[in-house]
Amino acid sequence: MIQPDDLAACCSPVTGGVVSDDAAQTLAKMFKALGDPTRVKLLSLIAASEDGEACICDMTEPVGLSQPTVSHHMKLLVEAGLAIREQRGKWAYYRVAPHVLRSLATALEPIAG
Repeated sequence: MIQPDDLAACCSPVTGGVVSDDAAQTLAKMFKALGDPTRVKLLSLIAASEDGEACICDMTEPVGLSQPTVSHHMKLLVEAGLAIREQRGKWAYYRVAPHVLRSLATALEPIAG
């Protein structure tokens, strides 16, 4: 699983020079996870929720998929470091990983000057 510290360490802008192999691998895993429209929608649902978190039980209907399928997508987002999972009883709750999406976007920003 990619940790937020891994992102911070890797994500100087890719336009600022050649990224290391580790940085390229970390970034590619995150972008690959975002390469699926369902996972993008799931992250959006979580981010747009009132408390900034969502129960897996509340994410199945909006994406029209079964709970096991949504759980699989969320597992990939967690492994990529884009979401954080917390188990509460029989249900899993998810939050968007703090600062990760902003850091990921920063990795693509051109260096000024």
